[in-house]
Amino acid sequence: MNTPMRLAELLATRMCHDLSGPLNTLLGALEIANEDPEAAAEAMPLAADASVVLGQRLKLLRAAWAGGAGPMAVDEISALAAGLPGRNLRLDLGQLHAERAFSGPAARLVLNAIMLAAEALPGGGTIQLSGDSTRQVMVQIEGHTAGWPPGFIGYLADPDAAEQAVNRDGAATARTLQGPLTALLAQCSGLRISVLLGTGTEAAPPLLLDLEVRQ
Repeated sequence: MNTPMRLAELLATRMCHDLSGPLNTLLGALEIANEDPEAAAEAMPLAADASVVLGQRLKLLRAAWAGGAGPMAVDEISALAAGLPGRNLRLDLGQLHAERAFSGPAARLVLNAIMLAAEALPGGGTIQLSGDSTRQVMVQIEGHTAGWPPGFIGYLADPDAAEQAVNRDGAATARTLQGPLTALLAQCSGLRISVLLGTGTEAAPPLLLDLEVRQ
């Protein structure tokens, strides 16, 4: 199976997984409210909360994966990041200098880098972005269990490694897709991600996103 078809399969599976949690909560709450009117007062707030989470997550996935998004300001990036799954995550954009909006490709890469950073903090923690929205942005993560996914740094060092990972016999699954996907998005957009070795923790050195398109 070729890489685009396999990547489409993995993306579809991953989207179903990421949306199923809040969707199931929403449907369950509505079912309870429908079957037991006396429980509706407790069930409907749960349904409302789940619908908000579902909407936020869908907006994030569409902006990060669907393509075609235009320039985004920092506050738009922050609003979309509200759709990140997981708890105990803090996104710090206070050191991000953005005199101009991120270009469409740059915004998409930044969103995927934030999603990757969230996965790299399974126990919660802080994702900090700093730098310049038109040139370079540094992504740092800090948390008790912080660590980039296995193989991710290799995807950055070898242009073919990320593509090989999503092939049928590759290492990527829907659960581990975000690493190779982020690397592939950078390559396809003419952007670059590098690792700042020797800074930060060994398991999670900062990432540098080069947002100037290479010809």
